[in-house]
Amino acid sequence: MSDCSVVEKSWGELTTWELYSFLKLRTDVFFLEQKIDEEELDDRDTEPETSHLWIADERGIAAYLRVIVDAEPSHLDARRLFGRVVVRADRRGEGLAQLLIDRVIQRHGHESMLLHSQEYIAPLYARYGFEAFGEIYVEAGLPHVMMYRTATASDERE
Repeated sequence: MSDCSVVEKSWGELTTWELYSFLKLRTDVFFLEQKIDEEELDDRDTEPETSHLWIADERGIAAYLRVIVDAEPSHLDARRLFGRVVVRADRRGEGLAQLLIDRVIQRHGHESMLLHSQEYIAPLYARYGFEAFGEIYVEAGLPHVMMYRTATASDERE
């Protein structure tokens, strides 16, 4: 397996190559593979509090996610959300998404968090203390569920 070092940068710290590489990965998976037909690029990527986390290899960025912060809580007390979790097809099954999520929990586990999970992947997030709430809904043409993690939630993998 290639190096699995997690890189974390804000918008202003990104190089042109890093930006291109994670945007290519996101569009390859979300648009070409999953056929999502909603806007991928939004102003949230460029916000000063947004963090971009990824793992790169010799082919580019192999796994990516972003962490955003809302001015007001979206649900209960959660202001911090992570999403756009994506792993390149040739690196799936290696635990790369878990490495990125581990980093988010290490850095922000003292805060409540929220995420919009594709329904099929919700069990992964549940292992990190996220609990589904509300009804299944369609977002970007795919079934999703909202998930919330309290600041004191434990990681079931421990």
